Amino acid sequence: MSVEPYREITFDKEGDGPAGQPAGLVALARQGVTDLVVFAHGWNSSPAGATRLCSDFFEPFPGLLAPGVEAGYAGVIWPSMMFTGEPVPDYRALVTVLPEKEPVLDRLTELLVTAPADEAAFAEFGTLLRELTDVAADGDDRAGAAGPRERVPEFLVGDPVEVCALFTEALEADAGRAEGFGQGSREGSGPAEGSGPAEGSGPAEGFGPAEGFGEGLKRYWKGAREVLRQATYYVMKKRAGQVGEFGLGPLLGEVARAAPRLRVHLVGHSMGARLVAYALKGLPSGARPVASVTLLQGAFSHYAFAARLPHDPRRSGALRDLQNRVRGPVVACYSRHDTALGVFYPLASRLAGDSASLTPAAGLLGTDDPRWAAIGHDGVQAVPGTVVRPLTAVLREGVPASGCVSVDTSDVVRSHSDICRAELARVVVSATRTGR
Repeated sequence: MSVEPYREITFDKEGDGPAGQPAGLVALARQGVTDLVVFAHGWNSSPAGATRLCSDFFEPFPGLLAPGVEAGYAGVIWPSMMFTGEPVPDYRALVTVLPEKEPVLDRLTELLVTAPADEAAFAEFGTLLRELTDVAADGDDRAGAAGPRERVPEFLVGDPVEVCALFTEALEADAGRAEGFGQGSREGSGPAEGSGPAEGSGPAEGFGPAEGFGEGLKRYWKGAREVLRQATYYVMKKRAGQVGEFGLGPLLGEVARAAPRLRVHLVGHSMGARLVAYALKGLPSGARPVASVTLLQGAFSHYAFAARLPHDPRRSGALRDLQNRVRGPVVACYSRHDTALGVFYPLASRLAGDSASLTPAAGLLGTDDPRWAAIGHDGVQAVPGTVVRPLTAVLREGVPASGCVSVDTSDVVRSHSDICRAELARVVVSATRTGR
C-alpha cells in the first residue's frame, strides 16, 4: 500500500461487513488521525485488484497535504464489476461478483456462443436473465442478489425475441454513430490498465465474434449480448446503493459516535460514487461526520440531489437535499471523453425508467435527453447555487468551501477509468481543506 495508515472496509452484497470495522477506524482517530479519506472503487475483478487501485489512487496524497495534517486512508471493498462500454462484461468477472449464479451464467454463455436460431432458446435466455437479476416473470423484483425492490426494466420482462431484435436493430443503426466517436474514444471506455481486455465495442473474451450472426433469429443474439450487459448493470446499480445506504452509512454513524472529531472525506469512482452518495442517505439522524464528498465519473443521475426534477417538478432526485448532510463541498468531476457515461449510461437509465424506450423509434444507443444523463457526464444539475468550474480554475483557486461543485476534468480524464491522476488527487485534497 502506497500510504499509511490504511484500513480496508469490506462489505458483502447486502452491505454487511465483519464485526469490528468501526472500531478499527475509531482507533485511527485515537492515534491522532484527524482526517480520514475513504475511497470506494467502481470496478473490481478481485479484492486484490481493488486494493491495487486504492494504492495507485492514494499515492500522490502525502505530498499534497499541509504540514501537521494527520491523514488516514480507507478503501471500501465491495463485490462489484466494471461499468464499461463493452456489450458483454467479462464472464469471469461476472462469476466473481455473482458466484451464486454460476450455473445461470454457464448456460447464458453457452447460448451466446452457440446462438441457436429458435424461439425456445430466446425464451430460455429471458428466463435465465430474470433468474440472474432476481426478477419474476410478472415483473416483481424479488430483491435477493439485486438488492431492495425497485422498478423493473421492461426489457427483463418483455418478449425475449422482440427485445433482442430491438437491441440488434439499434446497435446496427447506431454503428455509424459509434464509429464517429473514434476507436480511441470507444476503447477509452474500457477498464484501467491491467484490469482485463476491452477492445472497442466488441464482445468480452470468450463470447466469439461480434459480427457474422447471419439472418433471422440467429442474428438477434447480437442484441442479446447488450441485453445481458444491461441486466448486469441493473444488478450492480442496486447493489451499490444497498452497500452505501445499509453498509457504509451506518458504519460511519458508529464511527461518529465514538470519534466525533474525526473528519471523514468520501471519494467514489463510477458505481463507487453512487455508493458513497447513498452512504449519506444511510447516516443516522443527526450524524454529520462527512466533511467532503468527491464523485469521480459518477455513474448515477445528475439530478440525484435535486429537490425538483426539471421535466417533472412533482418529483425529486433520489438523494434530494442530502448534500446538506455534508459539512463541506460535494464535488462532481466529469469528462466529455467518458463514453461509458456519455453513451451507455443513458441507455441503461432510460431502459430502467421508461418502458416506452423499448420501441424501434427510441434510438437505444446514445441520447441527448437530459433525463437519463449521469453526474459524471455533465456534473450536478437542477440544484440552485451549484458552482461550475474548469479543472484549471480549481487547481489554481481551490474548491469552494461548501455546496455542490461541478468540475470539468476533460483536460486530464480521457476515459471512464482514467482516475489515477495527480490533478484529481489535488481536487480531493482541496475539497478536504487539508492541502498545502
